[in-house]
Amino acid sequence: MATTRFKDASPYVGREERGPHSSDTAYREYLAALEGASTSGSTLTVALFGFGRAGAIHSKNLVGSTDAIIKYVVEVDPNKYETIRRLCGESTQIVSYGDGGCERVLADPEVQAVIITTQTGLHKDIIMRSLNAGKAVFCEKPIGETPEETQECYQLAEKLNLPLFCAFQRRWDPTISRIQSNVRDGTIGHVQIIKSVSRDSPLPSIEYLKISGGIFHDCMVHDIDVITWILGELPSQVHTMANAQIPEIAAINDYDNVVTTLRFPSGTIGVINVNRFAAYGYDNRVEVFGMKGMLQAENKRPDSLISESRDGTSTNPILFSFASRYHDAYRAEMKCFIDVALGKVPLPITYDNTRSVSRIAEAAESSARSGKPVDIAWEKSEIPVGYFA
Repeated sequence: MATTRFKDASPYVGREERGPHSSDTAYREYLAALEGASTSGSTLTVALFGFGRAGAIHSKNLVGSTDAIIKYVVEVDPNKYETIRRLCGESTQIVSYGDGGCERVLADPEVQAVIITTQTGLHKDIIMRSLNAGKAVFCEKPIGETPEETQECYQLAEKLNLPLFCAFQRRWDPTISRIQSNVRDGTIGHVQIIKSVSRDSPLPSIEYLKISGGIFHDCMVHDIDVITWILGELPSQVHTMANAQIPEIAAINDYDNVVTTLRFPSGTIGVINVNRFAAYGYDNRVEVFGMKGMLQAENKRPDSLISESRDGTSTNPILFSFASRYHDAYRAEMKCFIDVALGKVPLPITYDNTRSVSRIAEAAESSARSGKPVDIAWEKSEIPVGYFA
């Protein structure tokens, strides 16, 4: 045959030298599990504060990890205790936040780290107590309810030389992470447009939205973090158009339909679209367009099945919620925190990162309220390491 001249040596030649592509993190995890040993070389003992949506995600990942042990879950709602026991096992102690429970947990010298997934109003108190007790801290955003609270927490962490890890899980999504590395390596040249879409599913309860901090600080902060992290640049101006299409959300003076544009000093333009409800599933995409090409992170589906028939082509809907969309990212994020707490890697998200994201979100909301663009001036001391403004 004409193609016989292309025939190579037997694939067994060099078999031991061949390995997976660097992007195949699942295979590396499989090899680590096969060895039956901790991938960090050490085991971290943790206490989990709060067992809501994020708490359930993190506890599941911790239980499945060879690098960590959950010694305590601190939860105020007794109705959740049975679920906690079923998920975390009988060896995990369940403690109420009050009646000295918090103090007892933090006084335990075996506890090396604290994971905080409580309501926002408790974040600062638990962070400060945990740091003063000598524990590494992982906290769902926001760190504090005000910029002053956030600064106070980070100042104490710096004073005590302890890590305070603010959770922005999208950075650990394998596709978004590769987009960031490709952009920073110049694969698509100078970026002209970067876009992020976040349309929520399922529709959050009004009770949650009342305490969420609003769509900018609850939702858009993730898009702001991803865009600025990918670019390594902070915007000089933001402009927002927003309204509330859902009457119940309008009644609490919040928005559910938002578009924010970001102007960057380099000439790059950012576009963020955030919506509180997508009927077809959790819609979260990123697109980066440059002089030499384009990079995209598309929505995920439960499987890759494509059905063809005389009626047309069909697939399964996209994943329903953030918990499934970012399943891999949450696991990788927690693995990173464990490594940070054990001193294996440096803290990836700093005070300057969280402060700049919050400030941009505040400017975006201010623009929505006023209908006018908002300029942002950055002091040199405010710019995160590796970023420009």
